Amino acid sequence: QVQLVESGGGLVQAGGSLRLSCVASGSIYRINDMGWYRQAPGKQRDLVSVISRGVSTTYADSVKGRFSISRDDAKKSVYLQMNSLKPEDTAVYYCNVRGRLWDFKEFDSWGQGTQVTVSS
Repeated sequence: QVQLVESGGGLVQAGGSLRLSCVASGSIYRINDMGWYRQAPGKQRDLVSVISRGVSTTYADSVKGRFSISRDDAKKSVYLQMNSLKPEDTAVYYCNVRGRLWDFKEFDSWGQGTQVTVSS
């Protein structure tokens, strides 16, 4: 009932920047937390950053000072600005959105993932 579409991944050289976007659609009454996770080959999916409805933010230590998360509730969108990218940032990045539907059921939805590859 909630669909997430991500965009903005790609190939970039170390030190470069990318901006990921994620748009939610469906029978959404309210969005609470919006976040980004990543999964490198052979590794578990890890939190990158989360932004709450009250716009408080959390970042993984490995991305602090380089990545910035933001949201636009009117557009039901979340963004991840990634600067000073490193080869170890290479992973599939997944958008995650949590909230409530119009029938008052809670939802916790994931995007399909977008590949980010950083070359050295």
